Amino acid sequence: MLWFSVWTVLVLATLGGAFLLGRSLWRSSVALLHELSRAADVTAQLAERIDELQEAAGTRDTGPTLFADRAVLQARLDALREAAAGRRAEREQRHVATRLRWQAYWR
Repeated sequence: MLWFSVWTVLVLATLGGAFLLGRSLWRSSVALLHELSRAADVTAQLAERIDELQEAAGTRDTGPTLFADRAVLQARLDALREAAAGRRAEREQRHVATRLRWQAYWR
């Protein structure tokens, strides 16, 4: 009689634990499905926004092509070199200012 009651308690406890585990798993899977549907909605909105932005941006001019006039190509190259020289001069000024600050700090 003692073994029967022990096994009955063990089986009922196992069934109760299985029920609680199954309920938890069911709730987690329902929550996952809700989040997946929300993620799909957000992805659709993002795709629409990307399409709008691409339409607004239009096509970009990538500059002169290989078969363009040499004068146009040379003018573009000169403009790029001038812009790079300006950036280089600004960077050198920043470096000089930083060097002076560091020298003042360490003296």
